[in-house]
Amino acid sequence: MTGRPRILVVDDERAIQTLLSYPLEGEGFDVVPALSGEAALERFDDTIDLVLLDVSLPGIDGFEVCRRLRAQSAVPIIMLTARTDEIDTVLGLELGADDYVTKPFSLRELTSRVRAALRRSEMLQRAARTAAPAPGDPPTAEQFIVGDLELDRASRTVRVRGDEVRLTFSEFEIISLMVASPGRVFTRDQLLEKIWGDSEYRDPRTVDVHMRHLREKIEREPSEPELLLTVRGVGYQMGKPA
Repeated sequence: MTGRPRILVVDDERAIQTLLSYPLEGEGFDVVPALSGEAALERFDDTIDLVLLDVSLPGIDGFEVCRRLRAQSAVPIIMLTARTDEIDTVLGLELGADDYVTKPFSLRELTSRVRAALRRSEMLQRAARTAAPAPGDPPTAEQFIVGDLELDRASRTVRVRGDEVRLTFSEFEIISLMVASPGRVFTRDQLLEKIWGDSEYRDPRTVDVHMRHLREKIEREPSEPELLLTVRGVGYQMGKPA
């Protein structure tokens, strides 16, 4: 991205808009405000670099806005929620949100999340510009096979038993990291640091949610995983079926 990153801030409370806008602008971002889901969809365009999206909006709620935006763009979306129920977090991530922040939060925490999401977005854009290997080319250092799973970092594709599986950015980064080191045990904090850029403000359950989604997408029996294994009391590892 060039110039000042543009952030679409979606919250129906003007006080929250003001509270977020001044510090974000002071940190070098341009803020585009939207007071409703309808306004967010209208104001969103390809100049927006990131969306801060409140869940509890009148009319079209944040989940529906997230779903519609994700259908047309890979822009980073950070959900803002006062809810603490895991089901809300799971739903937001399943619809394509990149991250979520639970109110109340510190502005330092929010800025940290925004910068980390923008860094990940830049990584994704660089990866998308990398040419994928031509069909029939021999495997490269960017290609991995573990059991029924095939992963290609250059094209950011994953196939399981021959079928391509759609993963979110964070899901791909997790499995890409783990498939390159089968057998290595990663703690939740290590995964938070490597995938999201920090673990200071993040709930370790974020990793658990992503692992559950990944298992649902790649395992024959998600409740009895063969690839993404839990190491009780420590974290996760990529195993190779016998």
